[in-house]
Amino acid sequence: MADKFEFQTEVNDLLNLMIHSLYSNKEIFLRELISNASDALDKLNYLCLTDENFKSLSYTPKIDISFNKDAKTLTISDSGIGMSKDELITNLGTIAKSGTKSFIKELSGDAKKDSSLIGQFGVGFYSAFMVASKIDVVSKKTNTDEAFKWSSDATSYEIEKTQKDTHGTSITLYLNDDEFTDEWRIENIIKKYSNHIPYPIFMDKTEYVAPKDDEKEPSYETKNTQINKASALWRLNKASIKTQEYNDFYKQISHDSTDPLLHMHTKAEGKIEYSTLFYVPATQPFDLFRVDYESGVKLYVKRVFITDDAKELLPPYLRFIKGVIDVEDLPLNVSREILQENAIMRSVKEQSVKKILSELAKFKQNDKEKYLKFYEIFGKVLKEGLYGFGNDKDAILELTLFKSSKRDGLISLKEYKEAMKEDQKSIYYISGNNENMLKNSPLLESFKAKDIEVLIMDEEIDTIVMPMVNEYDKTPIKSVSHADINDEIKVDEEQTKVDESKVANTLVKMREILKDEVKDVRISSRLSDSAAVLIYDKNDPDFAMQQMLKQMGQSDLPKVKPILEINAKHEIYAKLEENPLMTSDISRALLDIARLESGEPIQNPSEFAKILTKLMIKAI
Repeated sequence: MADKFEFQTEVNDLLNLMIHSLYSNKEIFLRELISNASDALDKLNYLCLTDENFKSLSYTPKIDISFNKDAKTLTISDSGIGMSKDELITNLGTIAKSGTKSFIKELSGDAKKDSSLIGQFGVGFYSAFMVASKIDVVSKKTNTDEAFKWSSDATSYEIEKTQKDTHGTSITLYLNDDEFTDEWRIENIIKKYSNHIPYPIFMDKTEYVAPKDDEKEPSYETKNTQINKASALWRLNKASIKTQEYNDFYKQISHDSTDPLLHMHTKAEGKIEYSTLFYVPATQPFDLFRVDYESGVKLYVKRVFITDDAKELLPPYLRFIKGVIDVEDLPLNVSREILQENAIMRSVKEQSVKKILSELAKFKQNDKEKYLKFYEIFGKVLKEGLYGFGNDKDAILELTLFKSSKRDGLISLKEYKEAMKEDQKSIYYISGNNENMLKNSPLLESFKAKDIEVLIMDEEIDTIVMPMVNEYDKTPIKSVSHADINDEIKVDEEQTKVDESKVANTLVKMREILKDEVKDVRISSRLSDSAAVLIYDKNDPDFAMQQMLKQMGQSDLPKVKPILEINAKHEIYAKLEENPLMTSDISRALLDIARLESGEPIQNPSEFAKILTKLMIKAI
């Protein structure tokens, strides 16, 4: 007797989408089911090599495809690890580990675009309901005696005991129409998506038989034929592989329906032998900015699949890379500790990173337009590599692009340096969260007066990583918000010269009034139009950095006071000398205005409103 179960709510929602909405690319269901079958074979193959309980097992790893035109059924069978009753419930009846909820959340309403997300979110099995009204899954776990049948019409599912001679899984689809009972159609889909699945895929295929001498007509016979190459593409000679084959393999391992921007194929021989095949996607993975992102790189040892869940294979700032690493001289039962500490893996990782960064540099040089597309998608992640004290900072800096105070679009540090003034000592940047506010910041007045370019860094990651970057190509990199910039950037002294004695009284009073909120009040040489500006001591984090540190959990940071620089030539200070009774209100208003102009919030908006109202009344 069958046990009846209800799907989780999220799976019900997903199935409704599959059945009613995502029809634009139905054929991908076959890619997903074959990929699942390959995973089951990977697991069993690994156990047979590493687990004493499986080493004596004799079996032929393969995938079989069969169909019945009259009954309108299609069956995909494998000789893999198989599933127990509990695993059938976990894998097919409950929310997928990597993302039914996330998948539904990411849907845009564009059926073609949405259907391409199916494999990326780990919900591939359910795509079969795009073409089938009912699905039967018969599975027997290896080294067990029991087999179970899982059946569903997409509203609920049943599980019952059944008979199965061999271990593995068979999935039978009761198709809505006969589109996928055509052998040529099935063969073309398999060659398109699954040609380099490492296990042979067999199907009964009608083949032409040439007439013999005494026969007038040719004949046809059905043969069980292997229809995929079943080759490890990364092991083949690069010269023998076409771009389309590279692209097809990428789609197979990534479940992405778009061609990659770039592929990198390496075969290293010598002291350490390994092969790598890496891809840069043209689309952003859904979990790119999640802490629990999934690794896009599969690890093989001597062509035996080991894991696709090892984030140690590449540094986090390259987590957008998809592909394969196949190493010769590692034990098959390689552990996470070995991945972290093994000298061979450490060398493979270092060389892989160098290769990727080198190929990205060539990509940037040879195809700027495509590189800009790459940078728009993955630039923020790449910049993460600038944090800390890694060895690859210089290579990453060559790949970074920034907005500019003087030109449109993005520029590199090399382009910035080539345009530097003869007497310019440093590369300058301003960081914050609003591009327009940064471009109009009072901090840039002296730079504009001297026609010096400033890099505009308006991404949160810039605030974290740029203080860790001290120089580029032996040229210092400095933030314009720090006090020592005054010594480097000075407008014509005759224009900025001021008789400090004329504002001495005001300066003393402002320091006393604002002493709890600023470290100092002093005369600025960087301002020409604005009345005041906030800056920070060289070793103090600016406001944007303070906010970022708090978001990262450092809530116990000591209060960092800014410095208020004033433009002593501004008429407001001459008038304050004449009318010192206004100094308190004006000082607090100037500080809040400086905060606003630097992107900081006003600490007491109601007080600021009262002061502003009072000043307007006096002005009227």
